[in-house]
Amino acid sequence: MLERLADVCYRRRWRVVLLWIVGLFVVSGLSQAVGGDFRADFVQKGSESSEAFEILEERFPARAGDAIDVVYRGDPEDPETIGRVAALMESLEAAAPDLIESITPRPGSQRPDIQSLEVQLVSLGDDREANYDVEDIRALVETVEAANVPEGCNTTDPDSCQFQVEAGGDIIMFVEEPEFGSEFIGFIAAIVILLVAFGSVIAAGLPILIAVLGLGIATGVMMLLANVLHVPNFAPQMADMMGIGVGIDYALFILARYKQGLRDGLEPRDSVVLAVDTAGRAVLFAGATVVIAIAGLVVMGIPFLYGLAASVSAAVLIVMAASITLLPALLGFVGRSVERWHIPFVKRDSERGGDANLAHRWARLVQRRPWPAAIIAFLILLALALPLFDMRFGFPDASNNPETSTTRRAYDLQTEAYGAGANGPLMIVADSKAGAGQQAMAEAVAIAQGTEGVAFVVPPFESPTGNAIMSIVIPTTGPQDAETERTVDRLRDSIDRTRGVNLYVGGLTAAMVDQNDYLIQRLPWFIGSVVVLSFLLLMVVFRSILVPLKAAIMNLLSIGAAYGIVSLSVSGGFVGDLIGIEEPTPVPGFIPMMMFAILFGLSMDYEVFLLSRIREEYDRTGDNATAVAEGLASTARVITAAAAIMVSVFGAFLLGEVVFVKMVGLGLATAIFVDATIVRMVLVPATMELLGDRNWWYPAWLDRITPRVSVEGHLKDLDAELAELVGDQPERV
Repeated sequence: MLERLADVCYRRRWRVVLLWIVGLFVVSGLSQAVGGDFRADFVQKGSESSEAFEILEERFPARAGDAIDVVYRGDPEDPETIGRVAALMESLEAAAPDLIESITPRPGSQRPDIQSLEVQLVSLGDDREANYDVEDIRALVETVEAANVPEGCNTTDPDSCQFQVEAGGDIIMFVEEPEFGSEFIGFIAAIVILLVAFGSVIAAGLPILIAVLGLGIATGVMMLLANVLHVPNFAPQMADMMGIGVGIDYALFILARYKQGLRDGLEPRDSVVLAVDTAGRAVLFAGATVVIAIAGLVVMGIPFLYGLAASVSAAVLIVMAASITLLPALLGFVGRSVERWHIPFVKRDSERGGDANLAHRWARLVQRRPWPAAIIAFLILLALALPLFDMRFGFPDASNNPETSTTRRAYDLQTEAYGAGANGPLMIVADSKAGAGQQAMAEAVAIAQGTEGVAFVVPPFESPTGNAIMSIVIPTTGPQDAETERTVDRLRDSIDRTRGVNLYVGGLTAAMVDQNDYLIQRLPWFIGSVVVLSFLLLMVVFRSILVPLKAAIMNLLSIGAAYGIVSLSVSGGFVGDLIGIEEPTPVPGFIPMMMFAILFGLSMDYEVFLLSRIREEYDRTGDNATAVAEGLASTARVITAAAAIMVSVFGAFLLGEVVFVKMVGLGLATAIFVDATIVRMVLVPATMELLGDRNWWYPAWLDRITPRVSVEGHLKDLDAELAELVGDQPERV
């Protein structure tokens, strides 16, 4: 099937290229016309915070919407300041009249020169799939920024401002557009690596072209998905990260096999068919594995994970499809000119025999001392993984945003005036008849006021219908502080839920606590299911028990090392300073889960490409040691280049400003680097040498009942197959 697909794409290359270009314009046009807004719902269904939110929706509609904190600094005695505040309130109502429920001053500021307005947004009601119009929210932010005097003073020294205004709150943070640019740096790094790896502008440009075109379509698909799914605003960067990395890698593997076919004397058309039927088959297997692993996030039941998984999966599927259809078509135009426009001072492929010889000598060196090599590699991975036990889970708040963002400046002003806890208030909600509810709430407020970690409690107030009552609790610590989580737990443990009155501690900060607890409890099950799946897949492919078992263990070690580095970087200190995380920062529960899903799929890429070559050599020679050395040597340059591209692309995202993306970029870059060096270059040859022929032990009864899957295609009698495929009068173009 793949050989026929490759042949059709080669012969009808004009149509294939035109279809991809038309697809890009159509999807881009649709996304601009009817694309949705990126959004996320962080309320975990079935949690206590969810119960509190449902009561708010039903009985406190005026308090059920999100709130924006408009914080201003100015001379409280100055009549101009008073007039500017009044004008600001009028401007906000005029900017989005259908969005604002109320604007009220927030009492209790400890700084007369810093005050806050609470802008309550209209409740969405029961439709949790709906969302505010992002443009309306941004209009409010622009109105706030325009009120600064002099204009633009908030970007310089705040003390020089006559009147400074900032907009904060979670809804602003979630719609705030992240700054992009690290993708471009990743592209530049990938181009340099490809030029060094291939030594030709044309050969280096083809994988880049595949990734760019595929990613352009994927971006439009993401915007369309946002109409039906909760796609968070950091999803595009995650999808870009994956699309660039795997898109270039998949095209790289196919292109390398195509060039090998040309060097072996095949015609361009035959070489294209060979490349797609062999490397293309491995690309399909690897890409499908990545998508299956990422799709596992859907079973967690978190709405925004649906959108995140769909976005990343779409990017992978599209660049994978481009690699096995568009690339063969482009190679039809390039033909033997793939080596043209040679880069000076870079070796041609025909001159690179030393690369394989070096990898071969290294493999033999490790095989001569397998025990020391395996032990040292294991200890290094273990040392890198140890910090993961200190990882603190939570949800980063606006204090992690860059100082150039209005949400960060609003957070800092709010903290100065009201304390850090004002940035993440909690709510106590009572669901009962009015009389009993008032008594229960009065007791709950008294308990809350005496609870460790509570700064103050706002007097309770009833719902319009009188069948619910609520109070607002301001913690002493900020939303992402570990102490705030303990405060939530203390409140929930101490508030009495007897006398027929249901009391719930809610609010967005409590919702983040509930969601992280939910995810962390399920993380081991998720990891376990992915490991079992990887074992079964590799067992069927390589007809072995020990090879997939070792692969699963090594994947856990490399991912554990990535977790350890991420944990070390977010704990503050020197390592965190290097990537722009200066303060101790919690890790959202979905980050390690998503990292594991992505890394499982990516590690399968290198595992399949390497082990398939080793298995091929073992079947040919029957000598395990020779098979390992030859397999490592034959894949060394391509896999090293692919891994270097991945590390560069993922590492470039450390230069961005979104803390989620920094964490994922660092984790993925670390895991790929470890997998391509310590695991592939040391642990694989060492452990396979120690096990010898036992690597390929496979029970006869299991061999009879498991299906046979060929990852590298069928290389025997290639000439006969091609002759049958193209007929008596093949088109040689």
